[in-house]
Amino acid sequence: MRPHFFARLGAGCLAAALALGATAAGAQQHGIAMYGEPALPPGFVSLPYANPDAPIGGSLATAEVGSFDSLNPYIRKGNVPWQLTYLVSESLMGRTLDEPFTLYGLLAESVETAEDRSWVEFTLRPESEFSDGTPVTVEDVIWSYETLGTQGHPRYASFWSQIESIEATGERSVRITFNTENRELALIAGMRPILQKAQWEGVDFAESDGQVVPITSGPYVVSDYEYGRYVELTRNPDYWGWDVPFRVGTMNLDTIRMDFFGDETAAFEAFKSGETDFTREFNYARWSQQYDFPRAENGEVVKEVLPHGRPSGMTGFVMNTRRAPFDDWRVRDAMMHVFNFEFINDAMTGGEQPRITSYFSNSPLGMTDGPAEGRVREFLERYDDLPEGALEGYALPVSDGSERNRAGIATALERFEEAGWTVQDGRLTNEAGEPMELEILLEQGSTENQSIIDMYVQSLERVGIFPQITLVDSAQYKERTDAYDFDMTYYRRALSLSPGNEQYLYFGSDLADEPGGRNLMGVKSEAIDGLIDTLLTSTSQDDFLAAAQALDRVLTAGRFVIPTYQWNVSWIAYDANLHHPETIPIFGDWPGWQPDVWWYEE
Repeated sequence: MRPHFFARLGAGCLAAALALGATAAGAQQHGIAMYGEPALPPGFVSLPYANPDAPIGGSLATAEVGSFDSLNPYIRKGNVPWQLTYLVSESLMGRTLDEPFTLYGLLAESVETAEDRSWVEFTLRPESEFSDGTPVTVEDVIWSYETLGTQGHPRYASFWSQIESIEATGERSVRITFNTENRELALIAGMRPILQKAQWEGVDFAESDGQVVPITSGPYVVSDYEYGRYVELTRNPDYWGWDVPFRVGTMNLDTIRMDFFGDETAAFEAFKSGETDFTREFNYARWSQQYDFPRAENGEVVKEVLPHGRPSGMTGFVMNTRRAPFDDWRVRDAMMHVFNFEFINDAMTGGEQPRITSYFSNSPLGMTDGPAEGRVREFLERYDDLPEGALEGYALPVSDGSERNRAGIATALERFEEAGWTVQDGRLTNEAGEPMELEILLEQGSTENQSIIDMYVQSLERVGIFPQITLVDSAQYKERTDAYDFDMTYYRRALSLSPGNEQYLYFGSDLADEPGGRNLMGVKSEAIDGLIDTLLTSTSQDDFLAAAQALDRVLTAGRFVIPTYQWNVSWIAYDANLHHPETIPIFGDWPGWQPDVWWYEE
């Protein structure tokens, strides 16, 4: 099975998708694309990867590892089930998974922009309403943008800072004018959640109890929950938007339940026994060896491998550059040589999982081998703070696969010595005779990460480093990572075929020290900031691709994260009564696909 996007566009899909153009300026449109025109025409029936004839009813239960203590995903406080915001809240526009970055009307029936996208205007659907039956108004929209931007989770602050004004232009229309040149802002504006202003009157939004469930306009409402154990969502039969083309054929299940377990083993056992209906597998050894339980053998469980066309993103272990010794790139480089990926991969997956080679690998946005050339080199040469290898070419260390990794250890010791660290009496020490002390922070229940780190620690001990491994529960883990209170920890950033403003959150200098931010490595780089700017202001396909490839080079050569496996396919298993359309979108198994377009049928 191939993603529908590739089947439709073939080998030239990305070039066609990135052909730059703009939705007609000054005209109301049913959708808006970052590059080119929306693929679906006005009046389309449904998204191409949805089934408009899907039956309604049934349930789905998933097994989640970890815990939660809040049902408000819009504030900084609390640990929230990650799926919640995708299933209960709505925005003015909805993002299709079948195009790199295109939005179609959801709460808004139309969108209009300036030719240079210096402003965007949305017109609300007259029938749109919250789950309590009250209408969604322009006042709710304006309040939501300002409140989220000034009092909400830090991820909303950057967008708000780029708004010059937001004002009603009619009973159902609102215009947002921007104060910076950034073509993506018109699309980002369409993706902000809309909350009900009346619910929060007289309440300090930022300091509100995270256990207050926000009133939203989405097709599901929270119907039952017990903190730390489960949360259940019920389909709202009176949902206002069942006939909106973006919604047709989606949200078909009556009940969605997320059950939480202390570790991966307990979660897998719940799936094996039928207590839960769906699982995503990230452990190749388990996928290949442990799916022989009775429900799988008698056909009650379906195993499926799904392709996707999105970049690999970055998964691995991040080093906090806010702290010594990781503020020295040579130490980070040495740590990467000590990490014996080939041996670890063989132990964990039988060598079956390819390694992530860069942030945008598995896509045309990824850096090429060897020295930078052409427009990529031109972009890079603008900056004086490039990491070693960004221009010349950089590739991850590769070991011989043996446990001792002699060549990697030798190179690591050389790098440590260049940075002022040598082995004295079996310990790696600095010139003052102080041993290197590191803490690796992990969340309880992440058994695979613990296994990887256990093998890494054995390698670190060979160079005289004896790190402290700290396991904490999910609430403590969030509190500590929000405060950047770690030396090294697990890291995962999913990246899209249309990288944009979120890159500032992940890698930008301005928010590097903002509590609760996404820049876990703490990088502050003129080159990274500048290349993100170029990415967002490119007016040609060549410049966009070159900026992405240049950014990929700087991030990868910065040696901030020790990469592990690529996930260029998704391994899923589910109850045989659950079904999804044959057409798979370009993004594959991604938020917006499961459970959104699935249905239940015995």
